[in-house]
Amino acid sequence: MATSMVTDFGDGHCIVAFGQDHVHTTLTSSGGVVDEWLDLVYRIHRRRLDRLVVGLDVEWRPSFRGLPPGPVALLQLCVGRRCLVFQILRADYVPDSLFDFLADGRFTFVGVGVYGDAQKLSAHYGLQVTNAVDLRYLAANMQVMGVWPEKPHHVRVSAWDAPRLTRDQLQYACADAFASFEVGRRLYDGEY
Repeated sequence: MATSMVTDFGDGHCIVAFGQDHVHTTLTSSGGVVDEWLDLVYRIHRRRLDRLVVGLDVEWRPSFRGLPPGPVALLQLCVGRRCLVFQILRADYVPDSLFDFLADGRFTFVGVGVYGDAQKLSAHYGLQVTNAVDLRYLAANMQVMGVWPEKPHHVRVSAWDAPRLTRDQLQYACADAFASFEVGRRLYDGEY
């Protein structure tokens, strides 16, 4: 499914179209902006925090010529039509609110390969993802059609640790986390 930038507000906020869905996306390396994004998620979803589904993905510089992969450079979180793309490797600090959010057992963090992503977050930053569910296994016997994004090779193996992400990288990062959220939400809500 194609993604495109609908609006770029030029301040780290943009709207990414993923099919018919418009996802409000925040790109930041600021711990303060992460605090604000999480506060907004808590306010918007306050009535259903006990069953919140969160799309989770990470990116890192790929390994070439037998070198080990780099540390996690990007953390993507998506709740509803809001996505956070946190340049964690370049962050001024990792806020306590992020530690608390990921460790909150009321939330279900979904993604493809999410256990490996959680291990990397723990190893590199001490972040513990308490309730992770890998969509590969959850969706194994169910059919959820038409929500996975295109994954161009040149973007997949790009420099995720760059100071400025390209438009293609931002769209990819947003779409990956949103697709995980949407598949997880549909499976948990019985919409497959």
